[in-house]
Amino acid sequence: MKLGAYTACLHDLPLGEALDVLAGLGLTSVEVNSGGFIPAPHCPVDALLASQAARDAYLAEFSSRGLELTGLNCNGNPLSPRPGTGPKHADDLRRTIRLAGLLGIDRVVTMSGCPGSDPGAAYPSWVVNCWDNTYMDVLDYQWSVAVPFWREIDALARENGVKVAIELHPQNLVFNVPTIRRLVEATGATNVGVEMDTSHLMWQQMDVVACIEALGPLVFFAAAKDVELFDGVKTKGVLDNEFTRVPADDPNRVPTGYDSWCNAWPQDPAWRFVAVGVGHDEDYWVDVLRALRDVDPDMVVNIEHEDAEFSQIDGLTRAARTLQAAAGRL
Repeated sequence: MKLGAYTACLHDLPLGEALDVLAGLGLTSVEVNSGGFIPAPHCPVDALLASQAARDAYLAEFSSRGLELTGLNCNGNPLSPRPGTGPKHADDLRRTIRLAGLLGIDRVVTMSGCPGSDPGAAYPSWVVNCWDNTYMDVLDYQWSVAVPFWREIDALARENGVKVAIELHPQNLVFNVPTIRRLVEATGATNVGVEMDTSHLMWQQMDVVACIEALGPLVFFAAAKDVELFDGVKTKGVLDNEFTRVPADDPNRVPTGYDSWCNAWPQDPAWRFVAVGVGHDEDYWVDVLRALRDVDPDMVVNIEHEDAEFSQIDGLTRAARTLQAAAGRL
């Protein structure tokens, strides 16, 4: 098993300094962003696609520190009907797959995406519950969009010797075990599976270990990310929607497309992301790592730090220590 981190939380550091942080924590695996929702300060995609010399020098940045680049992350919404989002994210994903093949990296992380409700829709539409037949009609349309796209992506991944790992993320067509199974079966995919991001299963109150066991070899990659539930969940449920707007001119806003960005987290949330080890103790992570190891002894598990209560370094340190201690007990 390889333990590492996704460098998005260190976006304000040059690549070399970010890698020094991870090496200093005793981590060996690195995942970098290559497009989609957020910028890619640690992966100059155009330059790397254009030059073997650039690719060699880039990989040397990792190997010289005893690190391995294990994955490129291109999370976005490649199926969005928004003109500034869907086509851009789909193109980013295709370019990322080609770059991964050229770099000799066999894992690309992304999301399935979510289309609109119908051919004329202007915005994505996530169907949470389809008890009404209208929503079944929406899902039928959305799957008719998703299947040909993902059949194409699977073929591109196979051609480049890459496996595409879809994060089971709400607000996407594929967000749980049944939906990833449906996608794989409908497309006949051989190179599309799952990135087991633990956090999004946690806040949906899913059993992470049971999901890993149910998916087995479809789990291609993993992200260690923790969640804590609060008293707000008693009255809001896990579908807490009390986010607030961030002004368009806020210099710290986080883009999710050309003209879209993240909202502000609720002040009294039902749940939130926390540093690994804060929401779930070491014993819990032993069980998760054991289940992942049983799928693949060489499974990559990269920390994704998004806990605002900790600094970047403190959060990564807490997470690394928790995972390392848990792995030592396997």
